[in-house]
Order: sequence, then structure tokens, then C-alpha cells
Amino acid sequence: MNYKKIFVHLIASVWLINGLLCKVLGLVPRHQEIVETINNFDKASAYFLTKLIGFSEIIMAIWIITRIQSRFNAVLQIAIIVTMNSFEFVLASDLLLWGKWNFVFVLLFCIFIYYNEFILNKKSA
Repeated sequence: MNYKKIFVHLIASVWLINGLLCKVLGLVPRHQEIVETINNFDKASAYFLTKLIGFSEIIMAIWIITRIQSRFNAVLQIAIIVTMNSFEFVLASDLLLWGKWNFVFVLLFCIFIYYNEFILNKKSA
């Protein structure tokens, strides 16, 4: 069984689900509320920015699946995730699914991305 390939698809699915379902299709309105809170935007601007973030996350999922520059991609993912969630932790923790505990799951996901790209790649090389 190729765990590396499964893990790549799992990571990409997190980006795809968050981008497409939560933001682009708006199935989780809390995401737009977070954008409104962090940027102090009106609803129309937050709506547009939330959609833009969602499309960016879909593009990230596609990039992950392609494995093009996968190490750079992993580093960028970790940087984006930690940055976005740091703002959310400080400015909108009341809107997060698990409140301030959300950051624990963020760190675990970042460790998973790192492990998949940098540890598993060493073992398979």
C-alpha cells in the first residue's frame, strides 16, 4: 500500500473541501464571518474575498495532487496555514470550530504535511 499517495490525497482533500464547499459554495458561513472580523470588511467585500480565498485553496489542492515542486508546496502550505490561523486565533477565535483549541489541530495538520513531504520522501528515496 502506498501511504504517501494516500496522504497526498488526504492533504489535497482538506484544501479542496475548505475551498470549494466551505468558501466558494458558502456551505459554512462562519468562514465569511471570520474574513469580515479579521479584515473589518463589509459583507460584500468579505463575500468576494472569501470566494477568492476559496478558489486559491482549490488551486492549492490541484497543485498538491500534481506534485510539482512538492517541497516548496509543502513549505508554502505550512506558512499559509500558520499565518492564516494565527490571525484567526488572535482576532476571531470565537468563530473557530474549536475556539482557541483550533490551533492544536492546525499544528497537527502542519506536522502531517511536513512528515508526508520531508520524512516519507527520505524513506522512499
